[in-house]
Amino acid sequence: MAEDLVLDTAIRDWVLIPLSVVMVLIGILRYFVSKLMRTSQLPDAKIVKEGQVVIRARNLRAAANLIPLKSFRSRKVYYSNEENGLLFVPKGQAPNAQAQMFSDPNMAMDMMKKNLSMIIPQTLTFAWVNFFFSGFVAAKIPFPLTQRFRSMLQNGIDLSTVDVSYVSSRSWYFLNLFGLRGLFSLILGEENATDDTQRMMQMSGFGFDPSKGLSAEKDSLDIVQHEWALPKIEQRAEAVLRKFVG
Repeated sequence: MAEDLVLDTAIRDWVLIPLSVVMVLIGILRYFVSKLMRTSQLPDAKIVKEGQVVIRARNLRAAANLIPLKSFRSRKVYYSNEENGLLFVPKGQAPNAQAQMFSDPNMAMDMMKKNLSMIIPQTLTFAWVNFFFSGFVAAKIPFPLTQRFRSMLQNGIDLSTVDVSYVSSRSWYFLNLFGLRGLFSLILGEENATDDTQRMMQMSGFGFDPSKGLSAEKDSLDIVQHEWALPKIEQRAEAVLRKFVG
């Protein structure tokens, strides 16, 4: 049976609160450092054009049922036909994102700076937490959890008798690392440079391939089933009028 622990208030004052405050301050500092290290480059006209095409095709899918079938089909052919459609990317002409990155030294340098601004602060902060705060039970979640959460919430504590809802100091560090995105969005704005989840996803690849976005939008547009909404609107209007007249 899991044991209940009585947490000392000193742990809250000297472990929980300082760790949270330091994580917020480091995130803000990384944001301004990333802005200073960011190189100012003009956006590629081709990428901007392809992005606008994707947005227009997405709007067509969203409003497909609000236009007649003939109009929808003509617009669909304009975007997705395999001769000169805006969303069609012929095989062999799709740009290689990895080769594009290595051909542009500024892009490679900018990606290296972003990765360094993420890796170095995280490494130093984790070493600081592991050295000074390792082994503390820092907090307790106010609702019960299953045993699957033990490895995530009690990192650094090898006690199977402790209830799963208790959080170790090391796990609290990881929860702050990936859970402060909303707070940073409020403080720094939506377009902030502290989204570690997105950066880790970007590190697994070598750049953005715009042809994949075009192909994905073409596939989504091809499977849209048109159902004109005007007849249903007329039926609803007729039903409402009959209620008022009757």
